[in-house]
Amino acid sequence: MNMTLETVSTNKTHGGVQGVYKHRSVATGTEMTFSVFVPDHAEGAYLPVLTYLSGLTCTHANVTEKGEYRAACAKHGIIFVAPDTSPRGDEVPDDDAYDFGKGAGFYVNATEEPWAQHFQMRRYVEEELPALIQQNFPADMARQGIMGHSMGGHGALTISLRNPGRYRSTSAFAPIVAPLECPWGEKALTGYIGADKAAWREYDACALIEDGARLPDLLVDQGTADGFLEEQLKTHLLQKAVDAAGIPARIRMQEGYDHSYYFISTFMAEHVDWHAERMKG
Repeated sequence: MNMTLETVSTNKTHGGVQGVYKHRSVATGTEMTFSVFVPDHAEGAYLPVLTYLSGLTCTHANVTEKGEYRAACAKHGIIFVAPDTSPRGDEVPDDDAYDFGKGAGFYVNATEEPWAQHFQMRRYVEEELPALIQQNFPADMARQGIMGHSMGGHGALTISLRNPGRYRSTSAFAPIVAPLECPWGEKALTGYIGADKAAWREYDACALIEDGARLPDLLVDQGTADGFLEEQLKTHLLQKAVDAAGIPARIRMQEGYDHSYYFISTFMAEHVDWHAERMKG
């Protein structure tokens, strides 16, 4: 695996360093860009890592510029990692719609053509990116948390459920909780994985829970004024799944909030605090 990183930019902020980096990915076969905030820390210290997965149409830049996570991460001494949502480049196939193709990798390993060669975002997030972080930053990979928004919430939930014990904490903002039951999921999973819905279950949080996957606990925030809530997000299905499985979960319906980063930034510090408590020691 190529561990060589190119630094795109660094800025001092909240006593630490916000960096943007790029590298040639083995998983996607493309150049990938991600951001990392490293708080001020004692020489030789290794810090817990919180990975944030973004939603449809986003890159690393959305949360990096709008997420308002740095003060909380600096307070708790947490490294914050934000990858892109899909492979990019002229060689990468695309679709005219915003919810498929570039910017919409859905955190799957695609098996259908022409997507299979590059759209390997599950492999990238689960394997390649953590190895890069461990190699290049003062990261304690025994203390990891994962979180995400919308499509990235789907990614965070499913990745954590498929990898029991890897993440000490899991949270999400407005996640797509049941891709088998919504238009975004049906389009993406059909296109990337094929028509066999049995193969989709490993990419559906509610289905994974129904099939026996478990989390020690969970935090989810969902805005009541989110225009995608009823048709695409279906938060009530996650509540039903965790209740049936006995998973301790705080699923908070936040009155009047929409799907935007105004919503995410409002509750981001609470999520970082919640992850920090679980990543101690």
